[in-house]
Amino acid sequence: MKLLLIGSGGREHALAWALAKSPKLTKLYAAPGNAGIAEIADLTDLNVSDHDAVIGFCRAKQIDLVVVGPEAPLVAGIVDDLEAAGIKAFGPSRAAAQLEGSKAFTKGVCDDAAIPTAGYGRFADCDAALSYVRDQGAPIVVKADGLAAGKGVVVAMTLGEAEDAVKACFEGSFGDAGAEVVIEEFLQGEEASFFVLSDGTHALPLATAQDHKRAYDGDEGPNTGGMGAYSPAPVLTGDLVTRVMDQIVNPTIKTLADRGTPFKGVLYAGLMITAAGPKLIEYNTRFGDPECQVLMLRLKSDLLELMQRSVEGTLATANADWSHESALTVVMAANGYPAAYEKGTEIRGLEKIGSETLEVFHAGTKREDERLLANGGRVLNVTALGDTVRDAKARAYAAVGQIDWPEGFCRNDIGWRAVEREVAEGTGDE
Repeated sequence: MKLLLIGSGGREHALAWALAKSPKLTKLYAAPGNAGIAEIADLTDLNVSDHDAVIGFCRAKQIDLVVVGPEAPLVAGIVDDLEAAGIKAFGPSRAAAQLEGSKAFTKGVCDDAAIPTAGYGRFADCDAALSYVRDQGAPIVVKADGLAAGKGVVVAMTLGEAEDAVKACFEGSFGDAGAEVVIEEFLQGEEASFFVLSDGTHALPLATAQDHKRAYDGDEGPNTGGMGAYSPAPVLTGDLVTRVMDQIVNPTIKTLADRGTPFKGVLYAGLMITAAGPKLIEYNTRFGDPECQVLMLRLKSDLLELMQRSVEGTLATANADWSHESALTVVMAANGYPAAYEKGTEIRGLEKIGSETLEVFHAGTKREDERLLANGGRVLNVTALGDTVRDAKARAYAAVGQIDWPEGFCRNDIGWRAVEREVAEGTGDE
């Protein structure tokens, strides 16, 4: 099979790495890709927002399947346009991708399907939203309704922070994404990520993970796209996974199918594990980043075959096999991220790193001649396997120590919750 992979981040490098292991793959293209992806795929500078250009490329190269990595092309309907042109694509339709594209849409699905989630209000008027915030008090969560590159959610611990967040949305800080606002109750508990594949009627559970959104150690600093992750997430026990499937995922898949907009692709449930059980925080309609990196390192099944089954509607007879080992990834970011940061700084030392249990996935890199340069905010994902999260953490950070990039930084405590559990249970060294 000939594949086109759309995207340029660490998630896409991990997907390319996993797809490249499939015996079904004969050729892999990536648009636009990055320096790491270039080692296993042919890069093309296609404008992926130009769907006619993507269709023309697929026809010229006789592409058998397009794999869409990021959310923006999905919400823009690239899968619909490809399928209308007779080209198979992995990912949801424009209508089904509204699970990520509109937080108000997802809340409506929760209402229709009685899915446990945070109480909320939705507003298209600033004064009404501010009145609601003042009535509810803080802490409270303010969300721009649409896609805002991971920056449209504010967990406001004070009323002033909440009011500022509401005003920022309606004053255009997030563009069209903030034209409507969803305001949610603040949920107490531990966050976790749960992933499934769907073919429109059947959902196949994949794996669990937990990421770290705050920029600095101790969960301090601004929210980011994710500074690290590990899998599996111990907080999601087998019993809780069953509850998530029965109470959250399966009702969502059925509701969308009943509406005539079946969901195909990856469904990523962001969960809060509360004292009352799991509640849905949000849906994403693609693999998480950096969660994808730890999932791909643990996946033993053929990713390409699983994606084919999702597209063709045959997941009911599929299984996904996973390593019993733990995986952990550390994000190395450019100094200043998630605010202003410098591009073009040189990264050295990667040639010394790599083994069957460790991969460095590129997130924001490019090559100039023989030099590897940083080309984004999140730049590298140093990802390792281990018998325990503590083992995987030790291997990942040992590799981080071999990378010569003084203009970058990382958190030093990725996996801390899981390590604490392992020590308490006697499965990790003190």
